[in-house]
Amino acid sequence: MQDWNGMAAVVTGGASGLGAATAARLAAGGLKLALFDLDEARGAAHAAAIGGVFLRVDVSDPMSVAAGLDQVEAAIGTPRVLVNCAGIGPAAKTVSRGAAHDPALFDKVVRINLIGSFNCASQAAARMAAADPIDADGARGVIVNTASVAAFDGQVGQIAYAASKGGIVGMTLPMARDLADKGIRVCTIAPGLFLTPLLQGMPDEVQQSLGAQVPFPSRLGDPDEYAAMVEHITRNPMLNGEVIRLDGAIRMAPR
Repeated sequence: MQDWNGMAAVVTGGASGLGAATAARLAAGGLKLALFDLDEARGAAHAAAIGGVFLRVDVSDPMSVAAGLDQVEAAIGTPRVLVNCAGIGPAAKTVSRGAAHDPALFDKVVRINLIGSFNCASQAAARMAAADPIDADGARGVIVNTASVAAFDGQVGQIAYAASKGGIVGMTLPMARDLADKGIRVCTIAPGLFLTPLLQGMPDEVQQSLGAQVPFPSRLGDPDEYAAMVEHITRNPMLNGEVIRLDGAIRMAPR
């Protein structure tokens, strides 16, 4: 098993939800954490709570990503683990009430979810590649991207979100192949229905109804269960180039 103890990790979208849970678990496991997010208040508070650092980074802006990674290297060292959790998921149909989907909204979703993941992954990988290997295999780093079951089971109103997450699925294997000779592994997690801030804001009966759609366990996923999968990916050297559904066997209906 690979041991990244004492090394630097970056979690995007680390102020809340899956990202916050992941940052907390990785920090508890001995990594030095940097959180990228736009929510300064929540991000700074969570970073302080786990002994990490917070940086206000817009993942859709490659210059902002570069500046953030420069600060990470100066503060805690070269990132060896990157987890992309930053994302948005507004609902809009391809055509609604006779009007086409707002192209600016589609562009925004793809820029944050897909291009943002690529920006962080490619720039972090360049820094990982320049670092010394940590084991006899030549391992230098791990990248974990976040897709969604919507990449496979996109529902009505998820056209932009599903397209962005499908793009993340599609770049997983070629990115892993691109980075194989540099000792950098790449995996993607495609979570199902998890108790993130979006769902936490819904009434209890709605949350219970959504949870009941999951075959087993029939409930919403706990963000720490996502974080546990991230931790396992970082440690298991044979996990590479794979997209892992973490969804309790749910297959989403059209609506």
